[in-house]
Amino acid sequence: MKTTLEIPDPIFRRAKSVAAERGISFRQFVTEAVQDKLKAPPRSAAKPWMKTFGKLCHLHKETARISRIIEKEFDQIEAEDRQ
Repeated sequence: MKTTLEIPDPIFRRAKSVAAERGISFRQFVTEAVQDKLKAPPRSAAKPWMKTFGKLCHLHKETARISRIIEKEFDQIEAEDRQ
């Protein structure tokens, strides 16, 4: 299958160079890199402590609500500050 990828220039040059050093085509290098990435365990498996943070996602709405209240309070001018 053919596809088009946008790869940042510095990464492309480095990948092309490494492929040449290994004596393989850029196409083969990219294919092997994708295969290796697919074989690797998920990042969360590499960082078990991340499971804890995922359990806090339900607090996102509450955090946003509290932030709105704080912003509203800071927008109000206290009577003593008006003078």
